[in-house]
Amino acid sequence: MNAPHTLQLPDHDAPHATARARLNELAKSGIVMKDGPYGTAIQAENLTEEQYKGDSGLTMDQKGNNDLVNLTQPHVIRKICDSYIDAGAVVLATNTFNANRISQADYGAEHLVHEINLSAAKIIRRACDDATAKDGKERFVCGAMGPTNKTLSLSPDVEDPGYREVTFDHVKEVYKEQAAALLEGGCDFILIETVFDTLNCKAAIVGVKELEMERGADVPMFISMTVTDMSGRNLSGHTVEAFWNTIRHARPAAMGLNCSFGAEGLRPHVQTLAETADTLLFAYPNAGLPNDLGEYDEPPETTAKFVSAWAREGYVNIVGGCCGTTPAHIAAIAQSVRDVKPRMKNEAEPAMRLAGLDPFKIAS
Repeated sequence: MNAPHTLQLPDHDAPHATARARLNELAKSGIVMKDGPYGTAIQAENLTEEQYKGDSGLTMDQKGNNDLVNLTQPHVIRKICDSYIDAGAVVLATNTFNANRISQADYGAEHLVHEINLSAAKIIRRACDDATAKDGKERFVCGAMGPTNKTLSLSPDVEDPGYREVTFDHVKEVYKEQAAALLEGGCDFILIETVFDTLNCKAAIVGVKELEMERGADVPMFISMTVTDMSGRNLSGHTVEAFWNTIRHARPAAMGLNCSFGAEGLRPHVQTLAETADTLLFAYPNAGLPNDLGEYDEPPETTAKFVSAWAREGYVNIVGGCCGTTPAHIAAIAQSVRDVKPRMKNEAEPAMRLAGLDPFKIAS
């Protein structure tokens, strides 16, 4: 078991230290706290369709379009972000899981994608900066990009396995547009999350890397896979080890797992990834599995118990919550890992690492 170690948030006066370097430094001193979800928090506000829509001018029903709330009810997003900061989170994600042209097409809001992402990033950036001005603790903003509702690896037509609704280049441009707006709004990292299709993730990576070349500066990424069955694979078939081999060339600042089965069921896959990835590792599970009504019943202390066990076994550097977790869950997790020594990053031995659906290594 790791010895107790209190997290010390460093004072970074050096203006030339990159966000990647500052996060790495912070992660040496303790477990870093990420926030929780926006979807369930927005649902708890019981907004009407008119409140969702605001003065957007959209004609389709917007109830449930949580990303649009960044424009129409920005104070709601700020309140949720502040609640996570108060709970102890220092890595804060934007409310932009579906803020891309593919997903927003369901609401007829494709033309608002840039504005939605820009507003979302500015809200979280301002909240973090205001909190830092009060207590001196640096916080990081992650621009969240979800998987979209299309898949590049699988056909939606069982009669035509070769059919795809989208192309790789189109998905790449969709992600690039979103990432550009998030960076413009002040994000430190781009978070490619809930990856169920590895090829979609690779399109996102290419989009971000193109922005990196255009900007002439590092655009560090968090990349998070979601496991869709107990064998530890995503929907397109990769195990966590194979997924890492597939995306490690992108040099993510952190690699992780989110959503899935809750902390108890996710544990063996977090352990596998912790033993594989030579970068920071993060995980933010659901509050258990949903009940028959689609609601999450796992109390904060239970989620915290499972997550703190990961930390004490040396599996994680950054932890938070996904579906069903609340500020109370984040606060409980933060308290449970407060004095835990952080995971040390692996030093990968030289080898050729390949992947089909499973990993393959050729030693040098």
